[in-house]
Amino acid sequence: MRERRVEWAPASKGTVESQDPAGTHAPGMMLTAALAIVCCALWGSAFAFVKLGYELFEVSSDAPAQQVLFAGMRFALAGVYVLLGTAIVRRRLPLPTRRDLVPIALLALLQTTLQYAPFYIGLANASGTNSALVQGTSAFVQIVLATLVFRQEHLTARKLVGCLLGLGGVALVTLRAGGMIGSWSVQGEGLVLASVIAGGCAACLMRRYGVSGDPFMLTGWQFVCGGVALMGIGGALGGSIGTCSAPALGVLAYLGALSAVAFSVWSWLLKHNPVSRVAMYRFFIPLCGVLFSVAFLGEVVPSAQLPALVGALTLIAVGTVLVNTE
Repeated sequence: MRERRVEWAPASKGTVESQDPAGTHAPGMMLTAALAIVCCALWGSAFAFVKLGYELFEVSSDAPAQQVLFAGMRFALAGVYVLLGTAIVRRRLPLPTRRDLVPIALLALLQTTLQYAPFYIGLANASGTNSALVQGTSAFVQIVLATLVFRQEHLTARKLVGCLLGLGGVALVTLRAGGMIGSWSVQGEGLVLASVIAGGCAACLMRRYGVSGDPFMLTGWQFVCGGVALMGIGGALGGSIGTCSAPALGVLAYLGALSAVAFSVWSWLLKHNPVSRVAMYRFFIPLCGVLFSVAFLGEVVPSAQLPALVGALTLIAVGTVLVNTE
């Protein structure tokens, strides 16, 4: 029997309800929670492994062209992983149609190029711990964008209080004198925050286009297009990669794999859930990011800062629960 293809259709500006036009079963609450936590754990590990990649590939902290080139290599590889994995499962390569080109271009611009160019440059100028904590604002940024800009949901007083608590938790450690690890800077944590905003816009677009489209096809092709664009920008600016040792290639392979798995699964969850319901689990990103930075980078959180760290993570968690408990 010939498989029927379902194409995307832009959602209206009103509230987007959970739909399943492709005829697949939406994930239950427990499966959604488990998959979302796995995605956030993978993203949390990225802070430490990107920094390890910088060291192994000899990418300098003051060479943004090298950093952008490295980002492009990671996401182009991630796109290949997604497309090959989807092709193996479905026994055919997921090819876009003419109607898919606009969403792929927008997602490649926001989710890959504009999100990860500043992220990679910012991470080179900030500690993994501080970057992970700034990333903790992503849940609340996505909710504000989904409610006030994209009009996909309603912003209630409870959600607003939750957002403020979460943002206060991040500010507790990143804006205090000296920061958690090192000082706060625009070219460091500031660029990481800019990447969070771009990623929030991309999540809302993925929710809009993925509801009636193919999230795996969109994710794979936007990674390939965005990754190639980043590689082109980095190469045009004179970027080059140093030593390509086996450990360096192993780190690159892991970064590509974690992006392929996390973004594909996250896009599938957004297809079946409102943005806020999925975003609630993103508070695990700073928690995992801090743990991976301590374990793999040897970053030491001063004992005097531990209460602030615990307080920040508590506020993020409480704020996330409030946002999603109506």
